[in-house]
Amino acid sequence: MSVRADRFDAHLPGTLLTTMVEGATLDTVFRIFAVLMVTGLTAVAAQVSVPVPFTPVPFTLQPMVVLLGGAALGPRLGMASQVLYLALGMAGFPVFAASAVLPQGVFRLLGPTGGYLMSYPFAAFVTGALAQRGFDRNYLTSVIAMAAGLAMIFAGGVAWLAWFAKPAAAGLDLALRTGLYPFVPADIVKILMASAIMPSVWAFVGRKP
Repeated sequence: MSVRADRFDAHLPGTLLTTMVEGATLDTVFRIFAVLMVTGLTAVAAQVSVPVPFTPVPFTLQPMVVLLGGAALGPRLGMASQVLYLALGMAGFPVFAASAVLPQGVFRLLGPTGGYLMSYPFAAFVTGALAQRGFDRNYLTSVIAMAAGLAMIFAGGVAWLAWFAKPAAAGLDLALRTGLYPFVPADIVKILMASAIMPSVWAFVGRKP
């Protein structure tokens, strides 16, 4: 199999998954499959949810999937995978994290976790855009790309929790204490682990930095 140098965003130099396929029709099919796969993995990761006693925000594996998906697909398709995920959730499919108090469907986006969820497309876009510029080719720059995407998730999540969440906004100080600080150590570990994946796969397919 020959190696192509274009990305899913055809006019720009490339993402990993496009590099591994060849032919216009196959490429289109593979793009659709890859987007659906990342959407599905995001939904599966949502089910790995651990409630945290002092906050309505659970611990999930979703951010890692969102960021890796963005890095692998590129900005536009990475973003599309998360828009599709949100659309399925808003339509009532049980793709959001299970919760005894937060409903599935569109009203989940109005609750305390809505800001995190709505930030996923933008986080995937940012990480994908940096990966498209070669940040996913070595470990240190991959960490930067993942951290930039995670910052988008936390910024959106904390802002929503502080000022817009229903039934009652928390205020910035409480939002930081319940929506940011408890999750930073674990998410740093997740970023450090996830950042090793893309450079390793690039090396495996013969595109070492």
